[in-house]
Amino acid sequence: GMTRFGSGWAWLIVKDGKVVIEKGFGVKELGKDDKVDENTLFMLGSNTKAFTGTALAILELEGKCKLDDKVLKYLPDFKMKDEWVTKELNLVDIVTHRMGLQTFQGDFMYWTSDLTSDEVIEKFGMLTPKFDFRTKYGYTNAGYAIAGKIIEKVSGLTWSEYLKENIFIPLKMNRTVALSVDYFIAENIAKPHTYVNGKMSVIPFQNIDNLAPCGSIGSSIKDLSHWVIAQLDSGRFEGETVIPFKVLQRTRKPESIQGRVRHPFNKGHFNLYGLGWGMMDYEGTEIISHTGGVNGFVTS
Repeated sequence: GMTRFGSGWAWLIVKDGKVVIEKGFGVKELGKDDKVDENTLFMLGSNTKAFTGTALAILELEGKCKLDDKVLKYLPDFKMKDEWVTKELNLVDIVTHRMGLQTFQGDFMYWTSDLTSDEVIEKFGMLTPKFDFRTKYGYTNAGYAIAGKIIEKVSGLTWSEYLKENIFIPLKMNRTVALSVDYFIAENIAKPHTYVNGKMSVIPFQNIDNLAPCGSIGSSIKDLSHWVIAQLDSGRFEGETVIPFKVLQRTRKPESIQGRVRHPFNKGHFNLYGLGWGMMDYEGTEIISHTGGVNGFVTS
Protein backbone atom coordinates (compact mmCIF):
# COMPACT_ATOMS: atom_id res chain seq x y z
CA GLY A 1 0.00 0.00 0.00
CA MET A 2 2.79 2.46 0.83
CA THR A 3 4.20 2.84 -2.65
CA ARG A 4 0.73 3.19 -4.08
CA PHE A 5 -0.37 5.84 -1.59
CA GLY A 6 2.75 7.94 -1.40
CA SER A 7 4.27 8.64 1.95
CA GLY A 8 1.39 8.21 4.35
CA TRP A 9 -2.27 7.42 4.64
CA ALA A 10 -5.00 6.93 7.21
CA TRP A 11 -8.15 4.87 7.33
CA LEU A 12 -11.26 4.65 9.38
CA ILE A 13 -14.04 2.10 9.84
CA VAL A 14 -17.28 2.90 11.68
CA LYS A 15 -19.70 0.09 12.56
CA ASP A 16 -22.90 0.27 14.62
CA GLY A 17 -22.16 3.88 15.52
CA LYS A 18 -18.71 3.13 16.90
CA VAL A 19 -15.22 3.62 15.53
CA VAL A 20 -13.77 0.14 14.95
CA ILE A 21 -10.52 1.17 13.29
CA GLU A 22 -8.86 4.58 13.18
CA LYS A 23 -5.24 4.32 12.16
CA GLY A 24 -2.52 6.27 10.43
CA PHE A 25 0.29 4.68 8.43
CA GLY A 26 3.61 5.94 7.13
CA VAL A 27 4.91 9.47 7.35
CA LYS A 28 3.51 12.93 6.69
CA GLU A 29 6.38 13.83 4.44
CA LEU A 30 8.56 11.52 2.39
CA GLY A 31 12.06 11.27 3.83
CA LYS A 32 11.06 12.51 7.30
CA ASP A 33 10.18 10.48 10.41
CA ASP A 34 7.05 12.36 11.43
CA LYS A 35 4.33 9.69 11.49
CA VAL A 36 0.71 10.01 10.38
CA ASP A 37 -1.82 9.61 13.22
CA GLU A 38 -5.60 9.86 13.52
CA ASN A 39 -5.38 13.65 13.93
CA THR A 40 -3.20 14.28 10.86
CA LEU A 41 -4.98 16.52 8.38
CA PHE A 42 -5.26 15.56 4.72
CA MET A 43 -6.90 17.61 1.97
CA LEU A 44 -10.20 15.97 1.05
CA GLY A 45 -10.60 17.13 -2.52
CA SER A 46 -14.11 16.39 -3.78
CA ASN A 47 -15.23 14.83 -0.51
CA THR A 48 -15.77 18.54 0.24
CA LYS A 49 -18.79 18.50 -2.09
CA ALA A 50 -21.12 16.66 0.29
CA PHE A 51 -20.51 19.37 2.91
CA THR A 52 -21.52 22.03 0.38
CA GLY A 53 -24.59 20.03 -0.65
CA THR A 54 -25.53 19.51 3.00
CA ALA A 55 -25.25 23.26 3.64
CA LEU A 56 -27.70 23.96 0.78
CA ALA A 57 -30.12 21.35 2.13
CA ILE A 58 -29.95 22.87 5.65
CA LEU A 59 -30.69 26.33 4.24
CA GLU A 60 -33.65 24.92 2.32
CA LEU A 61 -35.04 23.19 5.40
CA GLU A 62 -34.73 26.49 7.30
CA GLY A 63 -36.79 28.15 4.56
CA LYS A 64 -33.95 30.44 3.48
CA CYS A 65 -33.87 29.17 -0.10
CA LYS A 66 -35.32 26.45 -2.28
CA LEU A 67 -33.16 24.06 -4.24
CA ASP A 68 -35.46 24.68 -7.20
CA ASP A 69 -34.72 28.41 -7.03
CA LYS A 70 -32.94 29.87 -10.01
CA VAL A 71 -29.30 30.88 -9.66
CA LEU A 72 -30.26 34.35 -10.97
CA LYS A 73 -32.43 34.93 -7.90
CA TYR A 74 -29.25 35.09 -5.79
CA LEU A 75 -26.60 36.04 -8.36
CA PRO A 76 -28.40 38.40 -10.77
CA ASP A 77 -25.17 39.09 -12.71
CA PHE A 78 -24.48 35.42 -13.45
CA LYS A 79 -24.32 34.57 -17.15
CA MET A 80 -23.92 31.44 -19.20
CA LYS A 81 -23.30 31.60 -22.95
CA ASP A 82 -26.90 30.66 -23.69
CA GLU A 83 -29.41 33.16 -22.28
CA TRP A 84 -32.07 30.49 -21.85
CA VAL A 85 -29.70 28.37 -19.74
CA THR A 86 -28.79 31.45 -17.67
CA LYS A 87 -32.47 31.99 -16.96
CA GLU A 88 -33.30 28.33 -16.19
CA LEU A 89 -30.23 27.23 -14.22
CA ASN A 90 -31.22 26.30 -10.66
CA LEU A 91 -29.47 25.36 -7.43
CA VAL A 92 -29.81 21.62 -8.06
CA ASP A 93 -28.22 21.93 -11.52
CA ILE A 94 -25.03 23.52 -10.23
CA VAL A 95 -24.28 20.80 -7.67
CA THR A 96 -25.40 17.73 -9.62
CA HIS A 97 -23.23 18.07 -12.72
CA ARG A 98 -25.99 18.64 -15.26
CA MET A 99 -25.11 22.08 -16.59
CA GLY A 100 -24.31 20.68 -20.03
CA LEU A 101 -20.54 20.76 -19.66
CA GLN A 102 -18.32 17.81 -20.32
CA THR A 103 -16.53 16.40 -17.24
CA PHE A 104 -13.88 18.92 -16.09
CA GLN A 105 -14.58 21.16 -19.13
CA GLY A 106 -12.90 24.46 -18.28
CA ASP A 107 -12.66 23.47 -14.62
CA PHE A 108 -8.94 23.67 -14.27
CA MET A 109 -8.17 26.69 -16.43
CA TYR A 110 -8.26 28.80 -13.28
CA TRP A 111 -7.37 26.17 -10.69
CA THR A 112 -4.56 27.58 -8.50
CA SER A 113 -4.67 30.85 -10.49
CA ASP A 114 -4.75 34.22 -8.73
CA LEU A 115 -8.25 34.99 -10.01
CA THR A 116 -10.93 35.58 -7.39
CA SER A 117 -13.89 33.20 -7.23
CA ASP A 118 -16.09 35.92 -8.78
CA GLU A 119 -13.71 36.14 -11.75
CA VAL A 120 -13.62 32.36 -12.07
CA ILE A 121 -17.43 32.21 -12.14
CA GLU A 122 -17.60 34.99 -14.72
CA LYS A 123 -15.05 33.33 -17.02
CA PHE A 124 -16.67 29.94 -16.54
CA GLY A 125 -19.93 31.42 -17.83
CA MET A 126 -18.22 32.28 -21.13
CA LEU A 127 -17.59 28.63 -22.00
CA THR A 128 -19.63 26.94 -24.69
CA PRO A 129 -21.00 23.79 -23.05
CA LYS A 130 -20.30 20.63 -25.04
CA PHE A 131 -23.80 19.22 -24.47
CA ASP A 132 -27.31 20.59 -24.22
CA PHE A 133 -28.45 21.72 -20.79
CA ARG A 134 -29.51 18.88 -18.45
CA THR A 135 -29.03 16.20 -21.10
CA LYS A 136 -25.80 14.65 -19.83
CA TYR A 137 -23.85 14.17 -16.63
CA GLY A 138 -20.60 16.15 -16.78
CA TYR A 139 -18.60 16.58 -13.58
CA THR A 140 -18.38 20.35 -13.03
CA ASN A 141 -16.31 21.70 -10.15
CA ALA A 142 -17.08 25.32 -10.99
CA GLY A 143 -20.77 24.68 -10.26
CA TYR A 144 -19.78 24.29 -6.62
CA ALA A 145 -17.99 27.65 -6.64
CA ILE A 146 -21.33 29.16 -7.69
CA ALA A 147 -23.06 27.24 -4.86
CA GLY A 148 -20.58 28.70 -2.37
CA LYS A 149 -21.49 32.23 -3.45
CA ILE A 150 -25.19 31.43 -3.06
CA ILE A 151 -24.64 30.03 0.45
CA GLU A 152 -22.94 33.35 1.27
CA LYS A 153 -25.81 35.42 -0.18
CA VAL A 154 -28.49 33.38 1.60
CA SER A 155 -26.83 32.94 5.01
CA GLY A 156 -24.79 36.12 5.35
CA LEU A 157 -21.74 33.99 6.19
CA THR A 158 -18.93 33.02 3.86
CA TRP A 159 -19.03 29.39 2.72
CA SER A 160 -16.19 28.48 5.12
CA GLU A 161 -17.80 30.24 8.10
CA TYR A 162 -21.12 28.61 7.32
CA LEU A 163 -19.61 25.11 7.35
CA LYS A 164 -17.69 25.85 10.52
CA GLU A 165 -20.72 27.12 12.45
CA ASN A 166 -23.29 24.64 11.15
CA ILE A 167 -21.34 21.43 10.59
CA PHE A 168 -17.78 21.41 11.97
CA ILE A 169 -18.42 22.91 15.43
CA PRO A 170 -21.66 20.98 16.16
CA LEU A 171 -19.95 17.73 15.07
CA LYS A 172 -16.85 18.58 17.16
CA MET A 173 -14.69 18.46 14.04
CA ASN A 174 -12.30 20.75 15.83
CA ARG A 175 -9.24 20.32 13.64
CA THR A 176 -11.06 20.54 10.32
CA VAL A 177 -10.34 23.55 8.11
CA ALA A 178 -12.43 24.64 5.15
CA LEU A 179 -9.80 26.56 3.19
CA SER A 180 -6.46 25.55 1.77
CA VAL A 181 -4.82 28.72 3.17
CA ASP A 182 -5.70 27.50 6.66
CA TYR A 183 -4.45 24.02 5.87
CA PHE A 184 -0.93 25.24 5.03
CA ILE A 185 -0.52 26.82 8.47
CA ALA A 186 -2.18 24.09 10.55
CA GLU A 187 -0.26 21.71 12.82
CA ASN A 188 0.06 17.98 12.07
CA ILE A 189 -0.64 17.99 8.34
CA ALA A 190 0.24 15.58 5.57
CA LYS A 191 2.21 17.10 2.72
CA PRO A 192 1.01 16.62 -0.88
CA HIS A 193 2.79 13.87 -2.83
CA THR A 194 2.63 12.60 -6.38
CA TYR A 195 4.73 10.78 -8.94
CA VAL A 196 7.18 13.09 -10.70
CA ASN A 197 9.02 11.31 -13.53
CA GLY A 198 8.02 7.96 -12.03
CA LYS A 199 9.33 8.82 -8.58
CA MET A 200 7.16 9.56 -5.53
CA SER A 201 7.86 13.17 -4.58
CA VAL A 202 6.65 15.92 -2.28
CA ILE A 203 5.03 18.72 -4.29
CA PRO A 204 4.36 22.33 -3.26
CA PHE A 205 1.05 23.33 -1.67
CA GLN A 206 -1.33 25.13 -3.97
CA ASN A 207 -4.03 27.60 -3.05
CA ILE A 208 -7.33 26.35 -4.48
CA ASP A 209 -9.65 28.62 -2.54
CA ASN A 210 -11.13 30.37 -5.58
CA LEU A 211 -12.97 27.06 -6.16
CA ALA A 212 -13.10 26.17 -2.44
CA PRO A 213 -16.62 24.68 -2.18
CA CYS A 214 -15.71 21.91 -4.62
CA GLY A 215 -12.57 20.68 -2.89
CA SER A 216 -10.65 22.66 -0.29
CA ILE A 217 -11.57 21.08 3.08
CA GLY A 218 -8.74 19.57 5.14
CA SER A 219 -9.65 17.04 7.81
CA SER A 220 -8.45 14.06 9.85
CA ILE A 221 -9.92 10.58 10.18
CA LYS A 222 -10.77 11.38 13.81
CA ASP A 223 -12.86 14.40 12.78
CA LEU A 224 -14.32 12.55 9.81
CA SER A 225 -15.43 9.70 12.09
CA HIS A 226 -17.92 12.19 13.60
CA TRP A 227 -19.22 13.09 10.12
CA VAL A 228 -19.53 9.40 9.19
CA ILE A 229 -21.28 8.50 12.48
CA ALA A 230 -23.83 11.29 11.84
CA GLN A 231 -24.31 10.14 8.24
CA LEU A 232 -24.98 6.58 9.41
CA ASP A 233 -27.21 7.51 12.37
CA SER A 234 -29.84 9.82 10.84
CA GLY A 235 -27.74 12.90 11.57
CA ARG A 236 -27.12 12.16 15.25
CA PHE A 237 -23.81 12.52 17.05
CA GLU A 238 -23.30 11.95 20.79
CA GLY A 239 -27.06 11.77 21.34
CA GLU A 240 -27.86 15.07 19.60
CA THR A 241 -29.35 15.55 16.15
CA VAL A 242 -26.71 17.71 14.51
CA ILE A 243 -27.90 17.37 10.91
CA PRO A 244 -31.67 16.94 10.52
CA PHE A 245 -32.52 13.58 8.95
CA LYS A 246 -34.55 15.40 6.29
CA VAL A 247 -31.33 17.14 5.22
CA LEU A 248 -29.49 13.84 4.86
CA GLN A 249 -32.38 12.43 2.85
CA ARG A 250 -32.31 15.47 0.58
CA THR A 251 -28.59 15.11 -0.10
CA ARG A 252 -29.18 11.47 -1.07
CA LYS A 253 -32.07 12.08 -3.43
CA PRO A 254 -31.01 10.97 -6.93
CA GLU A 255 -30.86 13.97 -9.24
CA SER A 256 -28.50 13.02 -12.07
CA ILE A 257 -27.87 9.80 -13.90
CA GLN A 258 -24.18 8.96 -14.17
CA GLY A 259 -24.97 5.80 -16.06
CA ARG A 260 -24.55 2.06 -15.69
CA VAL A 261 -22.19 0.63 -13.13
CA ARG A 262 -19.13 -0.89 -14.72
CA HIS A 263 -17.65 -2.97 -11.98
CA PRO A 264 -15.99 -6.38 -12.08
CA PHE A 265 -17.70 -7.66 -8.89
CA ASN A 266 -20.65 -5.42 -8.21
CA LYS A 267 -24.03 -6.87 -9.04
CA GLY A 268 -25.52 -3.38 -9.09
CA HIS A 269 -27.03 -1.59 -12.00
CA PHE A 270 -27.15 2.20 -11.85
CA ASN A 271 -24.94 5.08 -10.81
CA LEU A 272 -26.76 8.21 -9.69
CA TYR A 273 -25.75 11.52 -8.15
CA GLY A 274 -27.29 13.60 -5.34
CA LEU A 275 -26.05 16.75 -3.61
CA GLY A 276 -22.36 15.94 -3.51
CA TRP A 277 -22.80 12.17 -3.10
CA GLY A 278 -22.63 9.34 -5.63
CA MET A 279 -25.23 6.62 -5.21
CA MET A 280 -25.34 3.04 -6.37
CA ASP A 281 -26.75 -0.30 -5.31
CA TYR A 282 -24.65 -3.32 -4.38
CA GLU A 283 -26.66 -6.54 -4.48
CA GLY A 284 -29.66 -4.58 -3.22
CA THR A 285 -27.79 -2.52 -0.62
CA GLU A 286 -27.63 1.23 -1.12
CA ILE A 287 -24.08 2.56 -1.33
CA ILE A 288 -23.49 6.28 -0.78
CA SER A 289 -19.94 7.32 -1.54
CA HIS A 290 -17.58 9.82 -3.13
CA THR A 291 -13.93 10.08 -3.98
CA GLY A 292 -11.61 13.04 -4.03
CA GLY A 293 -8.31 13.92 -5.60
CA VAL A 294 -6.59 17.25 -5.20
CA ASN A 295 -3.01 18.28 -5.95
CA GLY A 296 -1.19 15.45 -4.17
CA PHE A 297 -3.99 13.91 -2.09
CA VAL A 298 -6.47 11.09 -2.76
CA THR A 299 -9.51 10.34 -0.57
CA SER A 300 -12.44 7.98 -0.60
